[in-house]
Amino acid sequence: MTRIRAASVVLFVALACGLAWLVALPLWLGDGLAEPSTWFLLPVMMLTPALAALVVTFALRVPAPGERLRFLGIWPLRPARRVVWLMVAGWLVPPVLVALGIVVAAAFGWVQLDPTFSAFSAEIARSLPAGAPMPPIELIVISQIVMIPVGALINSVLAFGEELGWRGWLVPALRPLGTWPALLISGAIWGFWHSPVILLGYNFGRTDITGVLFMIGGCMAWGVLLGWLRLRSASVWPAVLAHGSLNAAAGLVLIFAASQPDLALAGPLGVAGWIVAAAVIAALALTGQFRRQPELAGAPGRLLSAPRAGRGPQPS
Repeated sequence: MTRIRAASVVLFVALACGLAWLVALPLWLGDGLAEPSTWFLLPVMMLTPALAALVVTFALRVPAPGERLRFLGIWPLRPARRVVWLMVAGWLVPPVLVALGIVVAAAFGWVQLDPTFSAFSAEIARSLPAGAPMPPIELIVISQIVMIPVGALINSVLAFGEELGWRGWLVPALRPLGTWPALLISGAIWGFWHSPVILLGYNFGRTDITGVLFMIGGCMAWGVLLGWLRLRSASVWPAVLAHGSLNAAAGLVLIFAASQPDLALAGPLGVAGWIVAAAVIAALALTGQFRRQPELAGAPGRLLSAPRAGRGPQPS
């Protein structure tokens, strides 16, 4: 796609956000996040960006037939080695960044760490049936950390619904604006899309506009990283795994905190997460990683590619 199709982008955003509000409506009409149906409605909401992408793809024919799998980054997986390595990075690196965010939060005093895990232990004890024995807290902590890669794969199934929309369709649709506008705008839209549940206290416990603004900031920061995986590999799958891995590791700070922290500051989508993401983004930018964006199989309408031998520089 060499020019932005404004009508398709507007329709996509309207559908994704409108459907998200529709799915969350029972929560607003009921007891909010305490509604018994929350466990079901939140995963359904994650599918709405994919549904919006499919409607725009088939109703407005953006992209055109014959280009759809390549445009969305679903297939083919070439260059295969790069796609595989970035999938591994997307799977394993986000928990490391989340852990670094905890260190940053502790350094700024946004969270007090407790090496004895007393707060986490008390929370586990409250969740156990009366009279049930309490396993050693160290064993529970280790098992929680070891299970993060497995949880990342499970979470990736649901994350696919979001990533097919945000990084699969929206990022390449905005790509004619340039790399940075495409990544920042798509991240801001991704954050705003969360509004129906953020305004109920999800993620940050804030039920006003500040919660939405913090979510937009977090999604812009992480959206650049997920978008880089998308553009660098020309595939949506590394971003899918990274999104699932981020979700699986998001609760790490609650394990190590001495008390309930302010997640708008100490959480992975809060200010501590922004700082870590900004450091990684700066390193990628300084090493020219945002300028290297391959095409897949020379597909027409693909992302604007990196320079090839014998060709002059292209926009990045």
